Amino acid sequence: MIVRIMGEGQVKLADSHFTELNKLDDELLEQMEAGDEEGFRRTLAALLDAVRRLGEPLPDDALEPSELILPAEDATLDEVRDMLSDDGLIPG
Repeated sequence: MIVRIMGEGQVKLADSHFTELNKLDDELLEQMEAGDEEGFRRTLAALLDAVRRLGEPLPDDALEPSELILPAEDATLDEVRDMLSDDGLIPG
């Protein structure tokens, strides 16, 4: 799956990594619902770090459609809330 981190670029992630990413996504959703700004910041950074660590960066000139778009690390709670689906940031 091709994942875009806003303001950074795209990475290609194997589907096998989504179990780990969904755990972080669930935690992020809980922290957002609780208004836990500190926890939200920490978990968003961990989620994006995991995507960077597990994914293979695509070249800057690659024109692949992104199947998933994640917020930038400095996104606000409200900005991320606007991006959420019923499943969080990551479907599944």
